[in-house]
Amino acid sequence: PNYMNNARLYEMSKKQSKSKRGKYEVILHNDDHNTVDHVIDCLMDVCDQNHLQAYQCALVTHNSKKCSVFVDNHTTADMAYQQLQQMGLTVELRKYEKTK
Repeated sequence: PNYMNNARLYEMSKKQSKSKRGKYEVILHNDDHNTVDHVIDCLMDVCDQNHLQAYQCALVTHNSKKCSVFVDNHTTADMAYQQLQQMGLTVELRKYEKTK
């Protein structure tokens, strides 16, 4: 499969619909069928994270059962969500609520 890089996601985000304003986040959930290396590769490819960031997200997900891995407008976050899902990761898309 050909996955988009972050630059292409950004370009597509400029064309987002006005109906779903605000930010959305992709949450990665811990599962028992993906290797840490696969998760790191996916986060680097889709979310444009460097190796250390991706490793830290994988570690947080393993220890805390979930981790926010991507935040952007609805269109771009949905694209990242779909790509990560197609790569076999257990993810959810939800409205971003900034924690205090």
